[in-house]
Amino acid sequence: MEMIQRIKNIALLTSGGDAPGMNAIIRSVVRTCVFHKVKPFGISKGYDGLIKGDLREMNARSVKGIINKGGTILKTARSNEFRTKEGRKKAFEKLNENGIDGLIVIGGDGTFTGGLIFSNEFKFPIVGIPATIDNDIFGTSHTIGFDSATNTVMNAIDKIRDTASSHNRLFFIEVMGRDAGHIALNSGVASGAEEILIPEENLGLDRLIQSLKRSQKTGKSSSIVVVAEGDKTGENVFELKEYVEKHLPEYEARVSVLGHMQRGGPPTCFDRVLASRLGVSAVEYMLQGENKCMVGLKNNLVCLTPFDKSIKGITKINNELLKVSDIMSI
Repeated sequence: MEMIQRIKNIALLTSGGDAPGMNAIIRSVVRTCVFHKVKPFGISKGYDGLIKGDLREMNARSVKGIINKGGTILKTARSNEFRTKEGRKKAFEKLNENGIDGLIVIGGDGTFTGGLIFSNEFKFPIVGIPATIDNDIFGTSHTIGFDSATNTVMNAIDKIRDTASSHNRLFFIEVMGRDAGHIALNSGVASGAEEILIPEENLGLDRLIQSLKRSQKTGKSSSIVVVAEGDKTGENVFELKEYVEKHLPEYEARVSVLGHMQRGGPPTCFDRVLASRLGVSAVEYMLQGENKCMVGLKNNLVCLTPFDKSIKGITKINNELLKVSDIMSI
């Protein structure tokens, strides 16, 4: 990559929900800045911290020993003030006061939306790195944190299956995914779930009952149903449990909501490598003059997607995995 060394100081922040691998991104961005003789500055608590001027200069040693840590050393927060023109003006003034020439934002859809508006208003260079466990950002096959979250879910389901098999129970396991079923679908296939309920595919209560009856007839004494939190088959996972117990009284049903444990823990090898790659690319693309875009992964190659496309684009569920799930659940 040919560098245009106009930018001397780059600030970075993490925003929105935390995801495993955010620290690995921070490490990559900081060390790439140092490598290219650019000063890196870490902003604490996302856009809110930027408005308050909560930033500090970092160096290669600032990020030692964090590649394997979950969460984010820069902390993360959602900022209502940044949604206002006045708040964004304060943020711009803080960047100017500290001599910052470019901003790298790490997060998801909301993070990039804020970055796009800010860049348009103040003509300020911004590059984004997708980090969200939901894998719901258009322009990349994998967001950082998704692989780690699915592995956490898979390991939890494996343990729950031991109990389900021992007691001949039906378990409904709710996983994160308000608008996207990627975690549910991938972890469900990996852990041999009998049914996977996701927002993109409305299975319906009747079909769920028929499926569980079919499982019983074929000799299954226990079953695992993975439910994305945004699935609309029932009002919620507890209503699903009650409906099934009413229509299939022979089943002893239980609910397990995995919740925020999916966000925590050390990132997987895949997420650490991806974070390292995208961190390097984000800095180098910014030094080339790129702006208002996100670095992502397509066909295992790093690519750029403009913010407006990554925000408006719709990620699609993997239909092949749906087919695999149907076949494997017989």
